[in-house]
Amino acid sequence: MLRLEKKVAIITGAAGGIGQEAARLFAKEGAKLALLDLDQGALDRLANEIGAENCLALQTDVTDPEAMQQAVALTIRKFSQIDVAFLNAGIEGPVTNLCDYSIDDFDKVMAVNVRGVFLGLKAVIPEMTSTGGGSIVITSSLGGLRGMAKISAYIASKHAVVGLMKSAALEYASAKIRVNTINPAPIDTRMIKALEEGYGPGAADAVQKKIQHGVPLRRYGQPQEVANLALFLSSDEASFITGNSYPIDGGMSAS
Repeated sequence: MLRLEKKVAIITGAAGGIGQEAARLFAKEGAKLALLDLDQGALDRLANEIGAENCLALQTDVTDPEAMQQAVALTIRKFSQIDVAFLNAGIEGPVTNLCDYSIDDFDKVMAVNVRGVFLGLKAVIPEMTSTGGGSIVITSSLGGLRGMAKISAYIASKHAVVGLMKSAALEYASAKIRVNTINPAPIDTRMIKALEEGYGPGAADAVQKKIQHGVPLRRYGQPQEVANLALFLSSDEASFITGNSYPIDGGMSAS
């Protein structure tokens, strides 16, 4: 039996590297999908690749409560239920010292990474409660479990979503809703490329080598590997797992 057969999954940040791989994998495992992102063109291409009859491609600003509620309502209208939510949308923000970090940049990172998760939880939990439960997976980061210099807003935001996860897991366990975070780093996506350039303007290759040298497995993770973890936590195989954070970091959190 397919691991997400007869399940409906909503994925935010679906046009990004991890989001796209999760969408492909979830569909392969039998899920019907609502794909949310700001990039409508990328969503349409992904939906056509997967099979548009089993996908909704919804241009959605995750920081807008009305937009999130509408996306969930459209998902319910088409598929009647939501069993899985992969709250994956996120941005890294600039690389700079805390005292040089602009308030506008800080607010933008917190809006997408924290407010977006908060609004996602508020939108999907009532629907899951009404249909007997579900699984919510939130993309945090290794930066949600430890500190890192020069990306203070990102680190703060990823710690915050771990806190949201723990609260939601405790509050809605009785409704049979499981909530967990995945905590990846470093993953071969647009975000790590932006961070390489931010840490070493004009010398991104050198930064990449330095980061990879700090990973016990001596490489970046691949989006597919993160999607595999999200799939496991979304599936019934993880039916006794809630309220926890799961690093996927090539061994970095072991040190």
